[in-house]
Amino acid sequence: MGIVTNKLNRSFSEFIERQKLFFVATAAAQGRVNLSPKGLDCLRVINNKQIVWLSVSGSGNETSAHINKHPRMTLMFCAFEGEPLILRVYGSAKVYYPRHDGWQDYLNIFPEYAGARSIYRLDIEQVTTSCGTGVPEMTLLSTRAERDLLPWYDNLGPARVEEFWRKKNVRSIDGYPTGIFEDVER
Repeated sequence: MGIVTNKLNRSFSEFIERQKLFFVATAAAQGRVNLSPKGLDCLRVINNKQIVWLSVSGSGNETSAHINKHPRMTLMFCAFEGEPLILRVYGSAKVYYPRHDGWQDYLNIFPEYAGARSIYRLDIEQVTTSCGTGVPEMTLLSTRAERDLLPWYDNLGPARVEEFWRKKNVRSIDGYPTGIFEDVER
């Protein structure tokens, strides 16, 4: 068993900040578990008990739907180079959309991304490590921050991005509301 603690130490925070990829897992009490890879410059360690990350538009919005049903979230970081390590951060999350108080304050700590859709604040309850020896060593081929869809969202413009959200991001695959346009009762 690795380390188990209730907060990030400086070493953990520095490890997180070096990662180019992380994974987000959420689940409602019923339905599918969602596990998503995340990249870009979209995550900030606020302090030893809080992480904030920005979600850019995508073809679904499972994370928001799950957080509205049950706020539990797990973030996982893997060392793909250097010393092996897997770091998991467990906690309770809150989702912020552009209409919410706090949105702009959090948005200001990230680069500007077309299609920025939601921001998640994770209040940390537990941090664990495991050895990571089963994770392959891999080298990042590019430091390019954008993928092909980001310019696509920029070219759509805000009104058409909202149309896209209405078509693809209002309900989860299990039919749960995401709250993208209105608050959802738990």
